[in-house]
Amino acid sequence: MMSKLRNSLCVLCTALIFLCGCSNEPLKPIRSGEIWPDNNGEHINAHGGGVMYHDGTYYWFGENKCDTTSSAMVGVMCYSSRNLTDWKNEGVALAVVDDDSSDIARGCVLERPKVIYNAKTGKFVMWFHLELKGKGYSAARAGVAVSDTPTGPYRFIRSGRVNAGKLPADMDEQAVAVLDTLNAKNYEKWWTPEWTDAVNKGLIVKRDLDGGQMSRDMTLYVDEDGKAYHIYSSEENLTLQIAELSDDYLSHTGNYVRVAPAGHNEAPAIFKKDGTYWMITSGCTGWAPNEARMFSSSSIHGPWTQHPNPCVGPDSELTFGGQSTYILKVEGKKDAFIFMADIWRPKHPSDARYIWLPIQFKEGTPYVEWMNSWKLDFFR
Repeated sequence: MMSKLRNSLCVLCTALIFLCGCSNEPLKPIRSGEIWPDNNGEHINAHGGGVMYHDGTYYWFGENKCDTTSSAMVGVMCYSSRNLTDWKNEGVALAVVDDDSSDIARGCVLERPKVIYNAKTGKFVMWFHLELKGKGYSAARAGVAVSDTPTGPYRFIRSGRVNAGKLPADMDEQAVAVLDTLNAKNYEKWWTPEWTDAVNKGLIVKRDLDGGQMSRDMTLYVDEDGKAYHIYSSEENLTLQIAELSDDYLSHTGNYVRVAPAGHNEAPAIFKKDGTYWMITSGCTGWAPNEARMFSSSSIHGPWTQHPNPCVGPDSELTFGGQSTYILKVEGKKDAFIFMADIWRPKHPSDARYIWLPIQFKEGTPYVEWMNSWKLDFFR
């Protein structure tokens, strides 16, 4: 009798072990620069994007790129995944429209979409860089849309420049007094030492004060206290600005600071570890890759300190051929962050590729090392 019982228990244990083993599928490798197929076998089309985690699922939002133009002919795509390697195409989250009077008319420039969840309102909020159809890059607007569900559809609310009539919070009385003396007519020739110094002191902030600050390449960040921030390239792409969003995340409060004035940064991506904010950016060289920059601060309001290029390995001086777009926190893992970047292919925009690499730390300082292939168990 006891022998039969032992045999039955052994069979049961073996079955349980088998079932548990079957439920844990082997981790798939992440290979930057290759074709990344979705559930339909098509290359994921979510460029310049970011990832939001909500209720056990990751949602990847990005620009739908056509093969002949970088203008927005479709809109913002959404993909979902529970493991960061198998992605389901959830369709168009925010669609452009066939109405040339709309800010998001088909053929506009709609870039760098990011989505955050507002726990107070229960809404999903999307911000993006918007240029009006047929106007080149002169509009330099931020657009906002909202949805009741993570996958959308998102309802476009408005677009515009940022914080009209507001001076940066990090400009003290002395800086404002200097600002009052700046006359744009004295600095019509760009890139001279005098012009650079004037930009550093707020020449373009003053120029755009009434109409609002320019907003191009951008990201969003929600801090531990629930406050959200819009981080964007401003002042003719010469200066980054970090602007606080309202409690519903749908507008700006007027509280903003400048980062690296006249430093010529774009493509900001930000994360926080052990009380320090880290931001990786790129220089401004169009679609061509350049050397990444990195900044840190103990407060999101600054001051920010610049560090050397965080990239390590082949082509590190060109950010491995890519440009930063987002830093993804891996849920359930301590200090697990993924550096996300795009390898642009302007002649065939839809064939642009992705770089996802783990952020590592040496004596507390982040660095990004090239890996041909890696798995999520890299994060212990």
